Amino acid sequence: MAQKETKRILVTGAVGQIGSELTMALRDKYGAENVVATGRKTAPSKQLLESGPFEFIDVAKMETVEAVIDKYDIDTVYHMAAILSAVGEDKPWLCWDVNMNGLKNVLDVGVAKKLHRIFVPSSIAAFGPETPLNDTPNDTILKPKTMYGVTKVAGELLADYYVKRFGLDCRGVRYPGIISHETLPGGGTTDYAVAIYYEAVKQGKYECFVKEDTCLPMMYMPDAIKATIDLMEAPFENLKHYNDFNIAAMSFSVTELAASIAKYVPGFTCTYVPDSRQAIADSWPNSIDDTAAREEWGWAPAYDLDAMTQDMLAALRKKHEEGLLD
Repeated sequence: MAQKETKRILVTGAVGQIGSELTMALRDKYGAENVVATGRKTAPSKQLLESGPFEFIDVAKMETVEAVIDKYDIDTVYHMAAILSAVGEDKPWLCWDVNMNGLKNVLDVGVAKKLHRIFVPSSIAAFGPETPLNDTPNDTILKPKTMYGVTKVAGELLADYYVKRFGLDCRGVRYPGIISHETLPGGGTTDYAVAIYYEAVKQGKYECFVKEDTCLPMMYMPDAIKATIDLMEAPFENLKHYNDFNIAAMSFSVTELAASIAKYVPGFTCTYVPDSRQAIADSWPNSIDDTAAREEWGWAPAYDLDAMTQDMLAALRKKHEEGLLD
């Protein structure tokens, strides 16, 4: 797995919450013409479309993946395409098809085309009720109760198999809940931690779909992007893990999140009407231990809760003034 200079990058799921911002960060770093964004059916933003090449593909169909890799002489893939947790429970077999068959297609093309490196994201959804809730270890019990979680565990194992069996350089992190002011949430259980900021700016109040004491690991998008690129740039020989790195930044309850917002939005209130997503949230850890990521590739976050809150509110207030949140 010799290092070589990256030539062309493909981002699947580039219209999604993480993929859209990751694509722009990669274009800034490696040159817009060298980063090809792809999506399945959702129209890309004007920014995404006009800043570099874009193609529609269906990762569950091998021929569409192979065609775009050949067309652009792709060397490195950030495989972000996925059906997320809440949507995955509504459509479990679509979740399996996209998340597992899509991943296998990307890995198989990676082997056939001798790709340089592939990023395969996982999630805290890989954990389950039997997993230790506090400071969840990197190597622990993985018995998720959602189809999304099942595909994340299977994906970690499959990608590790391709490392050992075929010598394919695959890497991945277990993302916590990701919070961003750029892209609206896309059907995940942690979406409340994004929506609460939007509603705080628009209405000064929010009705939350999980209980006030629900506590989950979270991360601000700039840290998530940094973790992704940092892992992909780390020397392979430094890694003992490959596709299952815990990464942590902060953990907080919804009450603590609401209190942070109330410091900067006077009079902000939050009410609670738990729905089916509560059971999913209850099966995930309160906090996770990311010692492996820190030791093997130097991971460290930049944002805590209040720093994130101030940055989120400033960005969303600007959008609100420009009429972009209505």
